[in-house]
Amino acid sequence: MSTPTRFDRGHTDDLMSFLAASPSPYHAVANTAARLEKAGFQRVWETEAWNAGAGGKYVLRGGALIAWYVPEGATAATPFRIIGAHTDSPNLRVKPVPDTGTQGWRQVAVEIYGGTLLNTWLDRDLGMSGRLTLRDGTAHLVNVDRALLRVPQLAIHLDRQANDGLKLDRQRHMTPVWGLGEPREGDLLRFLAGEAGIAADDITGWDLMAHSVEPPSYLGRDHELVAGPRMDNLLSVHAGAAALAAVAESGSEPSVIPVLAAFDHEENGSQSDTGAQGPLLGTVLERSVFARGGSYEDRARAYAGTVCLSSDTGHAVHPNYAERHEPGHHPMPNGGPILKVNVNQRYSTDGTGRALFTKVCEAADVPWQHFVSNNDMPCGTTIGPITAARHGITTVDIGVAILSMHSARELCGAEDPHLLANSLTAFLMD
Repeated sequence: MSTPTRFDRGHTDDLMSFLAASPSPYHAVANTAARLEKAGFQRVWETEAWNAGAGGKYVLRGGALIAWYVPEGATAATPFRIIGAHTDSPNLRVKPVPDTGTQGWRQVAVEIYGGTLLNTWLDRDLGMSGRLTLRDGTAHLVNVDRALLRVPQLAIHLDRQANDGLKLDRQRHMTPVWGLGEPREGDLLRFLAGEAGIAADDITGWDLMAHSVEPPSYLGRDHELVAGPRMDNLLSVHAGAAALAAVAESGSEPSVIPVLAAFDHEENGSQSDTGAQGPLLGTVLERSVFARGGSYEDRARAYAGTVCLSSDTGHAVHPNYAERHEPGHHPMPNGGPILKVNVNQRYSTDGTGRALFTKVCEAADVPWQHFVSNNDMPCGTTIGPITAARHGITTVDIGVAILSMHSARELCGAEDPHLLANSLTAFLMD
């Protein structure tokens, strides 16, 4: 059996390119699909019959992607090994009537998506990206990756208490400016249609968002850190795709069916047809079983042996706020992936999951760390508990420790992305 190539700092370089090229979930799945196709994966359509052939396959739906690799000799009851992640990040999303403004300023009306750190979007050069849907139902990606928008903060001369506690009104204070003059209906869409090379009159729907145009970069004296946007959670999507492609290209035939499930809408609860609470993953797995001639009994047997690693970012210990962390658990950048535990099932890891992840990291020769929340602080959650409960499969929550989670620009260790990718590859190889 061939061994996939181990990832190194070059993987982190590639992650930075991926982050820059993926300002929206739709760009993220398109770029992931392109990478998988280079590894021999083929797209299958949900409206068509699926064959039982071996090899790599993937399904795209909106901002979600499910990809899997069927080894030669896989039976209908062969279990799955799933890497779960999500493509969306907290940001500013464009409202249905986008053109607004006041006092001689042209502005763009936005909604707050997810648990955004609002102040990180102030005085930052923003582009706009997403998809434009035409009358015929086709969708076109658009990416204006230059300084187009800005949410200007009130000068300290007009808010002398700003440094004592900034209070932002989501409706009044977060509307970006993008020019001067009176707002005109259809102005934004006409501009974006020109950028995308399509006719404005053909646009009947859109899903648009702002993004920081500052590129990812290494940080620190020794370039031991990486700063960039959307690490939560494109870092895991990128690592999962790299691991899946590595297994497919290795020429090995694992005893499981490796899967990457990159969902949308995790940041607002996962309740959508492309979110982890929707039926997409279960439908894909079932159809894979049935395409190989399987029965409901085969499906039940496959699920019973299936394991999912829910890979999402977690909190590195903050040097300026160490008291907010659990005293005995201080994950550090470049310390390897974190195993996330919460006994109230905000994370799905249990003792069996810990043993499994220990085995994976030992096989990959990768260090790993624990994360648990301070008892006085509420714990966040992931797609892990949703996946475990919805599909009845063993699920373990892991990820990479970062600072500034949900900021427009986050921070991680430069070694952690490839350490995560190596552990995920070992997991998929079973």
